[in-house]
Amino acid sequence: MAEKTAHYHYALGRRKSSTARVRLQNGKGKIVINGKEASEYFGESKSNMHELMKPFVALELEATKYDISAVVSGGGHAGQADAIRLGIAKALALMNEDLRGTLRRAELLGRDQREKERKKPGLKGARKQRQFTKR
Repeated sequence: MAEKTAHYHYALGRRKSSTARVRLQNGKGKIVINGKEASEYFGESKSNMHELMKPFVALELEATKYDISAVVSGGGHAGQADAIRLGIAKALALMNEDLRGTLRRAELLGRDQREKERKKPGLKGARKQRQFTKR
């Protein structure tokens, strides 16, 4: 009983409060996010689907040659799409070290570190204050 183990490349992508664990392997172009097809998960959102394909477009690779499996949690759909995109780019860089420079120049390997600013004591929100009255 020789079990066939699928060889994959794993990477972690984060954006805002979203975390995506991405597996990239050779396949037929199937993208599965949290057990659903990507088009079903993002509700036919073309901008989010376009975001997922950016690493392949920058490298001029065919996305139909790779299967992508992602488990993503936290945040909304836009942040999740960005987190998955970063995970795909990191996995491609792990797969072939020669692609790292191209991905770096396309600004796909850097994490967008902007997070929600915390609420400060004495204020209504992170920066919002009570209205100032002169008299």
